[in-house]
Formats: sequence, structure tokens, C-alpha cells
Amino acid sequence: MSTSEIATVLAWHDALNDRDIDTLVKLSSDDIEIADADGAAQGEAALREWAAGFTGTVTTGDMYVRDGSVVFEETSDDGIVRASAFRVVHDHVTSVFRHASLAEALAATGLCEEDLDA
Repeated sequence: MSTSEIATVLAWHDALNDRDIDTLVKLSSDDIEIADADGAAQGEAALREWAAGFTGTVTTGDMYVRDGSVVFEETSDDGIVRASAFRVVHDHVTSVFRHASLAEALAATGLCEEDLDA
């Protein structure tokens, strides 16, 4: 487990919740990939557009970490629980994929209960 990877993703979430798009960009790679079941986009311009359209806040729950992969269970303001899978390289988020459930995110990344950051 890397404290650096965890800190990067927590800071990324804080910037998103605070609508601090400049910090969000600084914490991301230039060619960041953002995706969910409906599609994907890549690069700083796509990140800025996606973040500008983000509403509400997300509270992070259980966290799973291994070898640069970080999965967080997330609860939105409206009570919907999802999960996001992040890839972190050299303290920058290189990709984030929003999943419908924690189980789906863990399956997609190969993480498991042994990777739970307790």
C-alpha cells in the first residue's frame, strides 16, 4: 500500500468536491482518462469539462489499494452508492472509471478484500 497513492486520490476527491478544477488538473496526468458505463474522454480539456458539470459532493467510504490502483466506495448527496477506480502514477491520477457498485470496481481492477485499507 502506498500512502502517496491514497493521499493523491483523497486530494483529488477534495478538489472535485470543492470545485477546485485547477487543483484537480494539477493532481492529474495530462492525458488522464475519465470513463463510466456511458463513455470515456481523455485529456485536460475533457477533465475540465467533466468536472465543470459535476454537481453535489461525494463522500468516500471503504478504500482498496494495491500497486497504483485505488478503489473508493462513494456515496453521493442523494444517497446513491457507487465506486470509482483510480490509477495513480508518480502522484498523478492517470485514469478514473466510475462504476455502478463496489463489487464491479473491485472485479474490474482485480482488487479484493485483502486490499482493504483498514
